Amino acid sequence: MDAFVNSLMDTLGPFGIALLMFLENIFPPIPSELIMPLAGYEAASGSMSIAAVIIAGTLGSLAGVVPWYYLGKAMGLRRTKAFADKHGRWITMGADDVEKASDWFQRHGAGAVLFGRLVPTVRTLISVPAGIARMPLWQFLIYSAIGSAAWTTLLAMAGYLLGQQYETVQAYVGPVSNAVLVAIVAAYVYRVATFGKRQRRKAEKAEAKTAEG
Repeated sequence: MDAFVNSLMDTLGPFGIALLMFLENIFPPIPSELIMPLAGYEAASGSMSIAAVIIAGTLGSLAGVVPWYYLGKAMGLRRTKAFADKHGRWITMGADDVEKASDWFQRHGAGAVLFGRLVPTVRTLISVPAGIARMPLWQFLIYSAIGSAAWTTLLAMAGYLLGQQYETVQAYVGPVSNAVLVAIVAAYVYRVATFGKRQRRKAEKAEAKTAEG
């Protein structure tokens, strides 16, 4: 993965980072936790500035959440839950996940978008209830930009500071990043494979709770 990221950055520069961060929000197995530290690590070698890395990562991440915002806005809560039930296997998001994210947004409002962008498990999902609630686009973009900038800066600076010891850690970065990628992809495959079972289990628990009530 690190070779792929480096190759893309060599070819496309900051645009390559933005593209990867855009895809990270569309396709779950592409992790920002791997992309941005590697980009920061490369910035430390002098191939580009750390500022360019952070800006590109932030813009790409911001562009990636907009489709989810419009999905929620266009479909509403009921249709979005139906969509998640039908296609959620591939994004590992069920109707109950949409419901929980919507409830969390209702409780915390704009703050949910800001701080949600800092939480890996809800970074993308929080955009959906913002659209469902028809949060003004300008407000959604501002809060998303702040949260995304904080997240990408944290990850990029971690890689940049690590890159200051380039010769010391050079031999370890490739194997470690590959191991992280394998773990993330394996987790995604597991979630896809067990999605139906987990959804049935949740439905059974909900039915049991309703029967008890």
